[in-house]
Amino acid sequence: MRKLIICLAALLLLPSLARGETVATSARACIVIDARSGRTLLACNEHEPLPMASTTKVMTALLALERGDLSAPVTAGRKAFGVPGTSIYLSEGETLSLHDMLRGLMLASGNDAAVAIAEHIGGSTEDFCRMMTERAAALGCESTVFLTPHGLPCEGHYTTARDLALIAREAMTHPEFREIVSTVRATIPWEGRSYDRVLNNKNRLLTTYDGATGVKTGYTRKAGRCLVFGASRDDLEIIGVVLNCPDWFDEAARLMDMTFARYEAVTLLNQGEQLRLIPVEGSGGASVAAVLAADLTAAVPQNALPTLVVDLPDILTAPVQAGDIIGQAHLYWENEAVCTADLLASASAAKDDFPARWRRIWQNWLMMQKSPGA
Repeated sequence: MRKLIICLAALLLLPSLARGETVATSARACIVIDARSGRTLLACNEHEPLPMASTTKVMTALLALERGDLSAPVTAGRKAFGVPGTSIYLSEGETLSLHDMLRGLMLASGNDAAVAIAEHIGGSTEDFCRMMTERAAALGCESTVFLTPHGLPCEGHYTTARDLALIAREAMTHPEFREIVSTVRATIPWEGRSYDRVLNNKNRLLTTYDGATGVKTGYTRKAGRCLVFGASRDDLEIIGVVLNCPDWFDEAARLMDMTFARYEAVTLLNQGEQLRLIPVEGSGGASVAAVLAADLTAAVPQNALPTLVVDLPDILTAPVQAGDIIGQAHLYWENEAVCTADLLASASAAKDDFPARWRRIWQNWLMMQKSPGA
C-alpha cells in the first residue's frame, strides 16, 4: 500500500494543541472535547476520579434511550416515591411515559424519576447501575463506577471529567437526548391533579450562552457544583465538563469562549468525494474510484491548515464489491491523526477468469435471443 502525503500547511508559531492544552481553572477538574472526534482540546485534572452528583443522570438517560421505548409506560414503585433531593414528586404507583420521565430527569433533575427509570429498564436499581458501569467501560471510560442512577452521595460512586465527557458525547448522538437537554421549559402530566407539572431546565447556559446545546447540572455538598455543558458554532461542536466548580456556569462559559477563540472546524474532504482511480488486477482492465465515506473534518487551531495523508494501494485484486473499504484518509495535526475516514470502492469489478467470461458470453447470448427481431 502506498502512502500519499499532501502537506497543505502549518503555521509554525502556533502552540502544539493536538493532544489538548492544560488550562488554569476554578474547577477541581475540567475538560473540553471536540464532539465530532472526542479529542481533548482543553483540560485540567481530567483523569482524577471525583463524585459527579446529578450529572450521573446523563448515563441514566443514555441507557434509557438505548434500551427503552419512549412511549412505554413507566410506573413509580415504592423506592421511587419520596427519594430525597430534587424531585418531580411522583406518587407511588403513578405512571408516566418514559419520554416524560426523561424530561423530569434531565430538566428538573428528578431523583425519583431516576429510580423509576432504573427499575423500569434494569428491574432494580442495583442491576441498572451495573449496566451503567458496563456501558461506561464500553465507551472507553477507565475510571467510572455507578452505584446510583441519580448521583446522591454514595461512597465508591465516581467518574472523571474525561469519562463524563465521553458519556455525554455518546448521549448527544441521540436526537431525543438533544431535544430534551436543550429544552428550557416543558410540561408533563401530573396524575391526580387538574394541572400539569411545569419543568424548568436548571442549565442557565441555555438562555445565556450563544449556541448552547445542553446538557446537565449537578450539586451535592460532597461533589460540589458539577456541570456537563456544550455548544456549537460555525460547524464546531464542543462538549465540556467541570467538576467541583464554585462558579460553574461562568467557568463553563469562559472555557467555551477560550475553545472557540482558539479552534475552528476544518474540512479537507467531503463525503462522496473521489480521490483517484485504482486499477483492478484480474478484472479485464477495470478501475474503481476511491470515494470518501464521511467528511474529513476536525477541530484544529485557528488559521492553521493540517496535513492530509491518504493510504491507498497502487492496485486492487478482483473481485471488488462496490462499498468495499479499500483505504483510508487521515487528517493530521502536529503528527497526530485527529480524524480518519474510510475510502470505499465506487463500483464493483468482477474477476475476469474463464468461467466468468463464459457466463458473460452466455448471458449476452440469452439477452440477444429475447430481444425483438432475434
